[in-house]
Formats: sequence, C-alpha cells, structure tokens
Amino acid sequence: MPVLTRAAALLIVGLAGPALADTVFVTNEQDNTVAVLDGETLKVTGTIPVGRRPRGIGVSADGTLLYVAVGDDNRLDVIDIPSRKVVGRLASGTDPERFSVHPDGKRLFVANEDDNTVSVVDIAANRILAEVPVGVEPEGMAVSPDGKLVACTSETTSMVHLIDAANYTLLANILVDTRPRMAVFTPDNRRLLVSSELRGTLAVIDVASRKPAGTVTFSVPGVPRELVQAVGVALTPDGSRAYVALGPANRVAEVDLGTLAVTRIYLVGQRVWGLALSPDGRRLYAANGNSGDVSVIDLATRQVVASVPVGRAPWGLVSVP
Repeated sequence: MPVLTRAAALLIVGLAGPALADTVFVTNEQDNTVAVLDGETLKVTGTIPVGRRPRGIGVSADGTLLYVAVGDDNRLDVIDIPSRKVVGRLASGTDPERFSVHPDGKRLFVANEDDNTVSVVDIAANRILAEVPVGVEPEGMAVSPDGKLVACTSETTSMVHLIDAANYTLLANILVDTRPRMAVFTPDNRRLLVSSELRGTLAVIDVASRKPAGTVTFSVPGVPRELVQAVGVALTPDGSRAYVALGPANRVAEVDLGTLAVTRIYLVGQRVWGLALSPDGRRLYAANGNSGDVSVIDLATRQVVASVPVGRAPWGLVSVP
C-alpha cells in the first residue's frame, strides 16, 4: 500500500471529514487590539494589543506573521502567529489603511490614505522602496496572483489605479462607481473586482483591456437603497464566487462570477465590513463594526451559524490554519 504524504493525508481528511481547525484574527479599530477567535470552538481565546486604530490585516507569505496597519501611528505592526505577540514594526506612509503582500513575500504595497500614495515596503530591510502617487484617499489594495500588477482604489477620485509591480510605474487609471472600497483579482489574473460603497455595486474589469466587463448591482428588499453599500470582498479559491459585505444593510451577498448573478443574501451583524474565508473554504467570517461581533456563515448549509463578540468596531480579519 502506498504511503501518503502528510499533505495528501490532510487533503483527504479535509474532503472526507470535519473541517480543519483555523484561527481568525480580527482588528478592533476602537480597542487598538487584534482579537483571536478559535475557529473550532468559535470563542475568543485572547487579544493582542497593537497600535492605534488598527484596520487592514494580512498574513506573510510563509504564514508565520501577521501584518496590521495601525493608521493613527503611521506604521504596520508585525505579530508572530505562534506566540501571538508583536515582534516588530514596519515603515509605511501616512495613515495606512489596507495593504497587500506580494507573492514573493518580500514586499508590501500599502495604501496611505492621508497623502494619496501607495508605499512599497521592503519587509526585510524595513524601508520604503518607492512611493507611487495615486488618487485621493486610497484604500483598497490588491496584487495579482502572478505578481505583475498592483491595484489601488481611491475613494474620492472614484478610480482604480493599476501599477507595475516591478518598476512601480502607474499604468492606468480606470473610472469606477462612487467611493470604491476594495479591489480583488481573480485567481486567473484576468479580472479585477472593485466594490463601490455609495453606489452599492461590484465592478468587474477585464485586466487585459482595462475596460469594464460587467457590473453587479445589489439590493435588499425592505432596506433603503442608500444603506446598501458594497465594501469588503472575499473570493473563493477557484474564483467561481464572490462574497460582498453590504455595510449598513447588515447583509453579505453571494455572487456567481460566471453569470454575475446574486445567488443569496445573508443577514449578519450591524455595519458589516471585512470578510474572510476559512482556509478550507467551508466558512465565511464577517466583521460587523457597529455590533462588535463576527458572524460565521457555514457555506455548506448556507446558514449563519454563530455571532461571536470580539471587541469594539471590528474592521478587518484573516483566517489561518
């Protein structure tokens, strides 16, 4: 009988048995902490003090570190995942909000909201390699899976900017709907998704032509149109579905990216913002800023199965194995 590698054994367990345990880290904007949520028990097991006004959060390429943008301190805090302690600080521009880790694991691309730039940070050297001017109030950041392009949204300019990840030159400025919040590339590098807060839409942009390829418009029966605000976006690993947080509508929309149809609406907590999928793709976590909790959605049963208090004004979150 052939001997299974550890990776193959874990894959079989994941497909045939219960979901593998994960840990969710949640930034609490008003508490200046990162809450630690156990994905198996769905209980908060601790909090990690960080700098002032933590928002964007991401994982290092090797999965051992967390980066947290602390906007009021103009830096990124670095958390060691095993010890759950802050072990360093990284330079950034003024008021970092969201950022994206390059696939090479060596660089961060940071949206600096107050000075209208994208900073390129050398992680090992802890220095800024370049600053790319973009539109007013940059927020959403994404690096294409092939590592060639960087996308940044600018809220006030209503644009998404494409940047060359090798030489840090601005390649294109693409108009999108009002107050774009987040940008996400599809796994095949072909499309870029951009959420619009004030219009309540998700723009689908063809990366090759840099032109719109479709728009998803969200509505929720019984909820005033102005409260349906598209903000956070999470994509399944195969790129077939997107989940979009609808802000003060207190809903998360599920979108079929093949047809661009909204296939389901989930009722979650108040002012849902950040979203994250579990590593096995079976659960979706939603950070609800006004109700101070994280909603847990079971994607197999398509039901909200828990609401877990995590702190004041949860904003961003990631889930790691």
